[in-house]
Amino acid sequence: MKLEIDTFLGELTVSDPDGRQRMALYSTEAFEVISDLWVKLGWNEKYPYTFAWFGRPIIQLPEDMVRMQEVIWALKPDLIIETGVAHGGSLIFYASLFAAIGKGRVVGIDIEIRPKNRSAIEAHPLFGAISLIEGSSTDPAVVAAAADHIRPGDRVLIILDSNHTYAHVADELAAYHSLITPGSYIVATDGIMSELSDVPHGKADWVTNNPQRAAADFAAKHKNFRFEQPAWPFNESKLKRTPTHWPGAWLKRVS
Repeated sequence: MKLEIDTFLGELTVSDPDGRQRMALYSTEAFEVISDLWVKLGWNEKYPYTFAWFGRPIIQLPEDMVRMQEVIWALKPDLIIETGVAHGGSLIFYASLFAAIGKGRVVGIDIEIRPKNRSAIEAHPLFGAISLIEGSSTDPAVVAAAADHIRPGDRVLIILDSNHTYAHVADELAAYHSLITPGSYIVATDGIMSELSDVPHGKADWVTNNPQRAAADFAAKHKNFRFEQPAWPFNESKLKRTPTHWPGAWLKRVS
């Protein structure tokens, strides 16, 4: 694809094998084309590696964080289980939202929680709402340990953000989906990998070896789940989709 931006004429021209399309630069259509490319460029340049939340690095696209905040506020889950801990920024993010809401607990799972990160998380003022489990997220003993944190009547939200291969995400979906309460979500993050096979830091096999495909295959086999991008609670624009690292991520349990 070739993009030509003309700020003098206020036009964007998009050329690809299907032809050439000209559109107003200051339009919804142009915003979506340019923002899609911006997301790819930002991923390659490690843009999400430039943010912290309450002092802990949080390797997330800010747009995805805000959308997740909207979901947590609307859903008000009692428990969030997240696979993938890294520096702990996401756990602190969820714990801070729970502190504002007045309820909620977070469980973080990682195959390796580095001592420096564990110490920083455990020393954080919000650690009281967080539990850490070290081990493979697909180990039955680890899944059982996570499930032990669920209390009767809890509304559970699960976020898969560890190993993003197709096989691992498929195994995580199989392991955790039964813990989701109706009306809540299991979120297979970083489906953007399917669009990154052609960037310098991407890999060719990501075209198929990605979380988005694992989520799609899961949804095809589990009719009590459906893809449902959470509705925006506020929108005075003409935009209908957000720049995101999580396309095809939101699987809602409907029954």
